[in-house]
Amino acid sequence: MRSRAGFSLLEVLVATAIMGTAVSMLIVGLSQSARNAGVLTEYDRAAMLARGKMNDLLLDADLPFEGNVDGRFDTQSGGVESGWSAVLKPFEEPPNAGPGTVVLQEVALEIWWQPQAGQRRTMRLSGYRPVRIPIQAAL
Repeated sequence: MRSRAGFSLLEVLVATAIMGTAVSMLIVGLSQSARNAGVLTEYDRAAMLARGKMNDLLLDADLPFEGNVDGRFDTQSGGVESGWSAVLKPFEEPPNAGPGTVVLQEVALEIWWQPQAGQRRTMRLSGYRPVRIPIQAAL
């Protein structure tokens, strides 16, 4: 009996098919991971912009008692078209509250951004701040 060293053609073809399948699955997994990292970066940037804008709005003494304000992010958005809008309204008013009464004002903020090859995405958050009822709001 003679012993053969080496592999047959069939064994080589099966091994090549298995390796090809494994490598293609690895490439698909890496591609999906890179895509997910990009989406997470977008949401992280949006959360950072939302926190900063909410802090600005909560501290801004010139905001209306009720109404809407909006704007755009120019330099902070990393080249992605983005903006914000906020709805301001009294959250709780005591009965018979008059001008000068301190009440809670709700600031409902919505951040939006438009990735270059994607659909518009949004993030919403709310904050509350104490404000005095102005004279014109009580009339």
